[in-house]
Amino acid sequence: MTTIYTTAESAPAHSGFIRMLGNWANGLAAHWVRREAMKTLQAMDDRELRDLGITRSHIEDAVWGKPNPEFGRMRY
Repeated sequence: MTTIYTTAESAPAHSGFIRMLGNWANGLAAHWVRREAMKTLQAMDDRELRDLGITRSHIEDAVWGKPNPEFGRMRY
């Protein structure tokens, strides 16, 4: 019986840089999306924000996805 041993090819030396560059680009794109979402929400009036279940003071938390138990308990 014959056993064949092979090793995985090592990644090119520049693959770490490419991955870092891709992570940076993804982070930048996510920043732009969050910034645009905050601008859009800040342009809304209080009634529109109330319809979404947030107040003006919760805009940043909502955009960042931070859980806040007060979001579902708005009084009118």
